[in-house]
Amino acid sequence: MSVPFQGTYSMRNLIYIILIVVLVGIASPVFALTVSPARVEMTGDPGTTLQGEIGLLNEQEGTRVFFTSFENFEPNGDSGAPHFIGAKDDLAIWIKTESKVVLESGKRKNVPFSITIPKNAEPGGHFAAIFFGSQEPGAHGSGQISVGGKIGVLVLLRVSGEVSEGGGLLEFVTKEKKRFFSTLPITFFYRFNNTGGNRVVPSGEIKIKNTARMTSATLLANKNEGSALPGSARKFEVVWTSPEVSSEDGFWSAVKTQWSEFHFGWYTAQLNIAYGVANQTANDSYNFFVIPWELFSFIFILLVIVGFLGRIGLKKYNRWIIARAQQQK
Repeated sequence: MSVPFQGTYSMRNLIYIILIVVLVGIASPVFALTVSPARVEMTGDPGTTLQGEIGLLNEQEGTRVFFTSFENFEPNGDSGAPHFIGAKDDLAIWIKTESKVVLESGKRKNVPFSITIPKNAEPGGHFAAIFFGSQEPGAHGSGQISVGGKIGVLVLLRVSGEVSEGGGLLEFVTKEKKRFFSTLPITFFYRFNNTGGNRVVPSGEIKIKNTARMTSATLLANKNEGSALPGSARKFEVVWTSPEVSSEDGFWSAVKTQWSEFHFGWYTAQLNIAYGVANQTANDSYNFFVIPWELFSFIFILLVIVGFLGRIGLKKYNRWIIARAQQQK
């Protein structure tokens, strides 16, 4: 439902927003900093200090100063995206590195960092991010607009010790829980619940069998090695497609795809995964149908046209035969 324009008040707000965008665009240079790796995974004992380094590349014009900061994070829903929650305790205050990094344009630098694990640290997973930003932390006062950007590296630390492991599958379905499809691609989702004390990276496969119980495809269940953090559920997406599948929409595109990648009948997708140090397993299945109706419609129409033309041709041929017989007689 569209909302009618609200006169002077809306116009004044619109002008205010435009001015903010213009001022921010003038005051904030393009933030182009590359960090590697994007994720650091480490394991250590309580009371020890771990060492690592992060590579930085300044892709901006001129010499730049990048300020470091740290924040813990926790799961944000079941998407796997991190939700940053500050740096009052835990891993965010265990990490130490340079307070700022000066980089000339086009230059690279490896920035060392250390993690000092307290002796009383709780065994299991601890998660934080090391940020590199164009603005010094705490440099802007209350009520002021913070202009700048920052990019972070996720740090996934496992503190050694006895850690409980638990979890399992919550569901395994197709997108929108559909049961009928006409063509590929087909998107599957499964949600994994981690009830243990450390992050879990499920591994395994989805095996798709056709009506004859023959394997039509085998898909990696966690191709990008995504993890489920402790006390959270993570949704994983797996797409069944092939190089022959067209990215275009429309009837003829569907016909072409169904002809080159023919699938028809009742199918079963069997999910089998393993997780945790103890290599626990979980499995589930989902049944669905593939009916390439666009291809069948095209073949039906083609047969009707061929039959019609054949009938006309047969009638003409019969008339020609009769006419020739009469001439000879």
